[in-house]
Order: sequence, then C-alpha cells, then structure tokens
Amino acid sequence: MEVRENLIKLCEKIGDGHYKITPDCAEYKVFEQWMTDEQIALLMAIKGAMKPNFVGGIARRAGMDKEKARQLLHELTEIGLLVQVLVPKIGLEIYLQPLYTPGVFEFLLLNEPFCRAHPEIAYAFEQHATDSQTEHAMNTPMGAGIMRVIPVENAIPAEAQQIDKERVSYYIEKNADHLCALPCQCRRVRKLMGEGAGDLDESFCLFMGHCADMFINLGRGKKLTKEEAYEMMRHVEEIGCVHQITTLEDGNTFAICNCQPESCLALGVTQYFNTPAFTQSNYVAEIDKEKCVACGQCVDKCANNAIQMGQKLCTKEPTVYKQQELPDDLDWPEERWNPGYRSGRKHVADSGTAPCKTACPAHIAVQGYIKLAAQGKYLDALELIKKENPFPAVCGRICNRRCEDECTRGSIDNAVAIDEVKKFIADKELDRATRFVPKKLHHFDKKIAVIGAGPAGLSCAYFLACDDYKVTVFDKNAQPGGMLRYGIPAFRLEREVLDAEIEVLKELGVEFKCGVEIGKDITLEQLRGEGYEAFYLGIGAQKSAKLGIPGEDTDGVYGGIDFLRMVNEGGKLKLGKKVVVIGGGNVAMDVARTAVRLGADTTVVYRRKEENMPADPAEVAEAKEEGVKFVFEHKPVEIKAVKGKVSELVCDAGTVKCSTVIAAIGQTADWGALDIGELKTNAKGYAEADGVTYQTAQPDIFVGGDIYTGPKFAIDAIAAGKQGAISIHRFVQDGQSLTIGRDRLEYKSLDKNNLDLDEIKADYDSTPRQNPDRIDVAEFKDNRRTFTEEQLKKETARCLGCGASVIDPNKCLGCGVCTTRCKFDAIHLKKRTNVDSIAYETRKKVLPEFIAERQRKIEIRKLRCE
Repeated sequence: MEVRENLIKLCEKIGDGHYKITPDCAEYKVFEQWMTDEQIALLMAIKGAMKPNFVGGIARRAGMDKEKARQLLHELTEIGLLVQVLVPKIGLEIYLQPLYTPGVFEFLLLNEPFCRAHPEIAYAFEQHATDSQTEHAMNTPMGAGIMRVIPVENAIPAEAQQIDKERVSYYIEKNADHLCALPCQCRRVRKLMGEGAGDLDESFCLFMGHCADMFINLGRGKKLTKEEAYEMMRHVEEIGCVHQITTLEDGNTFAICNCQPESCLALGVTQYFNTPAFTQSNYVAEIDKEKCVACGQCVDKCANNAIQMGQKLCTKEPTVYKQQELPDDLDWPEERWNPGYRSGRKHVADSGTAPCKTACPAHIAVQGYIKLAAQGKYLDALELIKKENPFPAVCGRICNRRCEDECTRGSIDNAVAIDEVKKFIADKELDRATRFVPKKLHHFDKKIAVIGAGPAGLSCAYFLACDDYKVTVFDKNAQPGGMLRYGIPAFRLEREVLDAEIEVLKELGVEFKCGVEIGKDITLEQLRGEGYEAFYLGIGAQKSAKLGIPGEDTDGVYGGIDFLRMVNEGGKLKLGKKVVVIGGGNVAMDVARTAVRLGADTTVVYRRKEENMPADPAEVAEAKEEGVKFVFEHKPVEIKAVKGKVSELVCDAGTVKCSTVIAAIGQTADWGALDIGELKTNAKGYAEADGVTYQTAQPDIFVGGDIYTGPKFAIDAIAAGKQGAISIHRFVQDGQSLTIGRDRLEYKSLDKNNLDLDEIKADYDSTPRQNPDRIDVAEFKDNRRTFTEEQLKKETARCLGCGASVIDPNKCLGCGVCTTRCKFDAIHLKKRTNVDSIAYETRKKVLPEFIAERQRKIEIRKLRCE
C-alpha cells in the first residue's frame, strides 16, 4: 500500500515527538487500513495533546462546514479517537485529542465491533507496547511510565507518610459522580489476538471524570455509584488484580485499571524489559521469614514474579538469593530483557523449597495448613487445602502420602504425620455447618459435561463450578465417586465421608446424572446439540487386567477391580474356604483384606520378592495383622479346576490350593460405546493428550486421571482434574490460549544434603510422631480414629517449617496484592520512596535530564569496574 504522507504527519502529531513514525510502525498501522483523508484533515485541525477544542474552531481550521465537522467529530468519538466533553446546560461540546497511550489505543479497544472489523488494531496495540519502549523503558524514571501501580489501600502501612494520591479512595471520592465500569482493554487485545491468559475482558476498569461520562453516553460504560465503585475494588482485589493509574497529570487519572500481569500491556513493559521503575509505586513488600510458610499464595499473584518459594532451614553452605540487576547504572541490551515473560514465570527459587509441597502431585501448601491447624484456624486450613484438593477428607484416609515420604523431619526421626493432620482438618467437611464451600468470584455460565464421576472428573467439576460454570457430571454407575466408591473398600473409605465431600459440589451447583452411559444412553454429539461446549473424560481404568494364563475363565476366578465392585455394590459372593490373590500392589492388599472380612483363608501370591512389592508397606503390614498370608517368588502359570470350579493355582515354583482366584495385577481402559471423535488412544488403550493442557485430538474433549495416565493414585487424578478445568475454561472462552501465562508446576525440593541437621536438632520439638488410635468396629468400618486435638497440637509442633518465600526488592512493584493473600501476617508493604508521578507537560524537560544522569552513572560504574 502506498505511504500516506498526511497520515504520517497525523501520527507524528498524536505521538507528540515521542515516536519515530514509519509505515511499518504500530502507530501508523493502527490507522492505515481504515482512516479516511477527511478524518485525517479534521484531526490535524485539533490543537495540542489533551487540550480543549471547540467545534467552531476545529471546523474553521479544517476549512470545513461546522455541521459537517460536528458530524465527523461524533463519528471519530464513536470510533474511539477523541475525548468528548459535553456541557448540556449551555449546549457546549469540547473535544480533546488523546495521546497514543494512555489514550487512542485504549479508546479504540473499547469499541469491540470496530476492532473485530479491523483486527490490525489489536496487533498494533501489542506492537506499540513493546516496540515503542525499546529505547524508552530503561530511560523512564519512576512516575513517568504509561501507567503506575498504586497499592491495595488496606496494605498501606499506618506508620507510612500518608499521601492521598496513593490511595484508591482518593480518586473515587474525587470523581464520585463520574464513575463507570468498562472492559479491560489489554485483556481485549490478548483476546482479539487469540493469546488470552484466561483472565477475561470483564468490566474491570474503573473510568472516571470526563472519560467516564463520555463512555456512559456512548453506551459502553456502566455508570457506578461511589459505593458500587468501592465494591468493584473489593471484588478485583479478591481476584488478585493490580491497581494502576494514568500518569499524565499528577494527582489525576482517567481510570483505575485492575490488571493481571499475564495480560496487562503496561505491566508487560516492565516484565518484557526488566524495568520495574516503569510502573513501580513508592512501596516495597517485605517478608517476615519466621512467619512465612511458603504456601505460594502470594507467589501466584505477584505482578512481576518478584516473590518465589524458597527455604529457611540452617544449611552447611549459605543459601544466597540473587537480586535482579537494574538499568540505573548499567547498559541494558536485549540479553537483559525477558520477552518470554508471559509463559516463563518461575515460582520456586534455585534453593528449592519445602519437600512436602514439592512432592505432592497437587502441590498443596502442606506447611501452611499445618501451621494454621496449630493455631486452631481449622476453617482457614481447610480453605487452603481446597485451593488444590477438593477432597481432603477422602485423601486423609487413602492418600499414598508422598509428602510424608519426602518430609525433612524424616531425616531426623519420623516424618510429620501430614495425612493425619489433614484428616483432622478435613473432618470439618463431614458436618454441613463447618464445611468449606468456596465463594464464586466469576459467573461464566457456560455448559460443561464431565463424563465419569471419579476423582479426576469430580475435581474438574469442582473447580469449574467455583467459577459458576454450569457443570453436569454423567456416570454410568448408580452413584458418583467412581473408583473412590466402587474400587476402595469401605473399611478404608467410609461412604459418608465421600458423600459429604460430593455434597459440596452439589452446593456449588454441580448436577449429577447417574445411571447414564454416554455413547449408549446419549452421545457426546447429542450433548453438543444441547449446548455443552466442552467435555472432560475422567472415566478411569475400571476394567481388570487379564492374567493371560490357561484357566483364567474358570468359574471362581475374578478380576481385582471387578471383585471390589461387586462387594461394594453389596453383591453376595461364594468364595469358598481358600482365596488366592495374585498381585503385589495396593489393589491386591484391598482385595485380600476384603476377602478376609468375608471369612476366607486368604493368601497373596506375588511373583517377586517382598521388597519389590509396590504396595504401601503400611497396608502390607495391616494385611498381615489381619491374617493374610504371603507367598513370594511364585509366578502364576495356570489355574486348574475340578468339575468346572477352581481347585489350585499352579506357579513356576509350586502349587497353591484354593477355591477362588482373584487377579489384582492391574487395570485397563474401557471406552464402551463412547463416541470420542478424533481422540486417539495409545497401544495400551489410554487416551493421548497434551501433557500440559490435557486436550486431545478432538479439540473439545479433555482427559485426566487413569484414562490418560493408566492406574495411579487419587491425588494424581485430583491434580489432573484441576488442570483440566483450567484448560476447559480457556477453551470455551473467546480468544484464550491454553498455555500462555499458565503455571507449569515446576517445583524443586530443597537440598537435604546441604542441611545442617546438628543445628536443626538443637532447636526442634523432640516430641515423637503421634499415631491415631484404633477401635473395634464392624468388619467393613474404618477402625482408624482421627487425631484428638491434643495429638494434633503435638504433631503440628513437629513440623520443621522448611519453606519460606523470598522477595527480590529490585523487582517488587509495591502493589500490595501479596498482603491480601497471606493468612500468616508474614508479608507487609514498606514505603521506600516519595516520588510523585511526573506530569506529561514537564517530561520533555525531565526525561533528557534523567537520561543524561543515567548515562553518567553507567560511565562511572564502568570506570570502577576497570
């Protein structure tokens, strides 16, 4: 396309000398495709950036009829190129020409239909946010960036020097009659580019003053009362948004933007160029290491990845946390930038962090809930657990306790009884009056179908329901729970425990349709026709694996999972006197202990040595206590029968007489008649999917749990369910990426070999590990009691408190969001500067002075380093 010289001149005028205008620059491209010469002529007739202009003067300078000029001004205001101020009492119209940012780009993005018709606008805004700052970001002093962070007001310390213009309330009160809510323009850019990070362009921007009035008149903004504006601020703070204001005029702003770091273009400049001064407030966060438990809640919401989870135990070699260098006295070439900031956030410091949180597949804040329990804050502890695991009461009874396997205390004597502590906390779920039901912060109201009511499907449903998606869980069984109900004996997981936690999902609005087999009773295609926009398959691996030996089809031979299902459904089985269980895993232990309870003399046959058994040693010990016998290094080769009934199991090392054989050697997938479309399966019959997003080759189908991984543990499926919910949320919302800005869950444990155990032992609670009591109960009841409160206090005191988060003050923006996430009073803001925002009209004088001073500092540092 031919270069338009008149458009070049207009762009230079709007840029006010701050940008070099070329046909390839974003500032030109944003207008090139659609702006007419007539519109250009009118805009050239408007005087000055953000200076008032009257219709008559504009028309005269443009050599245009006044009514024609007025018509064009209305048209350009509607598009988003001008600020219109109306004085109805005297019929006066005033027009102002905004800068590119904050101004033209943002106002254009508030006209979504226009931007959809001209998609180059969104791309130009994103290009502008980076290209225009390649020379400016490191040469911009604090207070002169496009936007500036102001803290969460409740986070401002009382003892700090109080400045009104650092408070959200100052701007709301000042503009009390001129407030409106508008969609976030940065989130809209990301959406229109198909690069959203899951935070949607809801009405999160609070416009004020003349701009608010204009957008209300244009029908784009929702007028707010002062009280509604405060409620809006409380809501966005709950979500974890960062407040930012414009800096064109010190003490005034046309908006308080409530931003997310993965989407915001202003915060993006800071992150892309590693130049925190570009958006910093006058505050910095500080962490009290003794109070901190590295729960990660502040880390997740830190606007500039300034906080990471670290450790605080005594070490042989000192733990050093390196601070980021700043451009104040350094050259700042591209090697110091961070263009991959949207997907490269690092949550764990190089030192590593608490082994319990690292080892847990769901990365639950173990140290955090232990401390809250120690303080008697049981509901807070339950809330913290359920941020990652909606079924703590279930897991408190059946988890394989990888957190305990890695617990640092185990290097001294015995690991903290983490699961027992969790069980104590989670038993609050059993009482409707004390259970935790999360508050819904969003209302997305789209229909999602979950197929399979096992741990993966239930977890996915829970996290989607927390955002008010309309979730329906379909399951072919009579009741929800999947393997939790039908594959685990009641003496390990009593049904009232499972039912209580499923009840929470019902309170959140999840609908259950049991006794419905998808593919047979109704198809996925039919559900699509009913408005379901995505599907989560958590159907598990509920089919027993075959032995592959002669005689396994004989009457009296069962699969392990099939056997447990029949017992859990109340089936009457004739096992005879002697039962042989083949296998060495946890399912084999469940089967054997169940057979004992049914009155059978039970023997476990395993093909390898005892130390090779994959079953939990505690479960093996319990099986032995209950009378289960074990035969090792016997590989089954044939099942023999007499008169059509099992008589003996023949192994390579001998024969075992029996009346029933139960093969608990694994599980396989059973897809039934499910219409899975383009979904692919691997050689073992499990679903193939992306390892991060769990999306299959059928784009609207996501998977998780055993149907994807093969048989694993409940906590693995629960963790996968949350990730599936994150992906489904992004998939069904317009313009969202499944991967950008996503936590990759890359955890690293502290180095136990570097711990100074002698020093740690000198200052730790030597109380021995507490053990829950056992009581005499019916055969299929759980005989393990929950800790008493006294036991809980003793056990929580045993935690060494390995983890503590660390903050890089050079990166901290002083937004205060971290303080709103902490339940431990461990992080606070401190005032470190008293720098006002630099008004736009003074910047042409101030910026060259700042650049010259910075250059002098760079030269001085170079001389010192020679």
